[in-house]
Amino acid sequence: MSTSAALKPTAAEPDLAAVKQRQYGAWSSGDYAVVGTTLQIVGEQLCEAIDLRAGSKVLDVAAGNGNATLAAARRWCEVTSTDYVPALLKRGRERAAAEHLMVEFREADAEALPFADATYDVVLSTFGVMFTPDQDKAASELARVCRSGGKIGLANWTPQGFIGQLFKTIGRHLPPPAGVKSPALWGTAARLEEMFGSQASDIAAETRMFVFRYRSPDHWLDIFKTFYGPTLKAFAALDESGQAALKRDLLALLGEFNHADDGTIAVHSEYLEAVITKR
Repeated sequence: MSTSAALKPTAAEPDLAAVKQRQYGAWSSGDYAVVGTTLQIVGEQLCEAIDLRAGSKVLDVAAGNGNATLAAARRWCEVTSTDYVPALLKRGRERAAAEHLMVEFREADAEALPFADATYDVVLSTFGVMFTPDQDKAASELARVCRSGGKIGLANWTPQGFIGQLFKTIGRHLPPPAGVKSPALWGTAARLEEMFGSQASDIAAETRMFVFRYRSPDHWLDIFKTFYGPTLKAFAALDESGQAALKRDLLALLGEFNHADDGTIAVHSEYLEAVITKR
């Protein structure tokens, strides 16, 4: 190796701890549960895709306000619901209590789950674990706590779908940290194979569509600016002209994906539903 090559600077590694702290601030702001509640059908469909059986030990990772948690508990499973944002776990507790469902709620980091190896029959995450800064570490943790022959069920937004494009649009106004992989990579079969292939006997992935239904484009924007942490933080970080530009781009994006023609919105948002069988 030449001296010049040896001295050539390398790109700095991203500070994943700092990224995680900023993400915590985003998901702790607003009230994600207002948006999360609308996604309940995704948790139900994921449990059906897994063919979830009563009595299974189930872990919901990065559970938010508990969509997959409730779906599994409704199927008479022994469910543990985890998230690193206490306020979201509180909302999940309230929902479970309202339905008289037995669920254990625990604060936990998806990249360092406080459970022994092979503890669970099924590990779930709907639009949650995909946002971890250290994707490989999080995937390794999901596989570690799942027993051999058990299943890992995931619902992840795709890069080309509406939410994938939402984050891309935000990124044009506020560039993401350099070197951090896009969360939407979890919504690709190739990335799932990279992360889980060596520990899986089978990876079955199918694209599905979730429909965001709101009263109008302005209603959607108001909800996401007020309650959805990443969008709330993006607007808060921009000056008045920057906010106006972001609003313009988001409304244009809504128009591109909206299938309604009556003034409301029915925005079709693609996601990847994956069922991974642990080797």
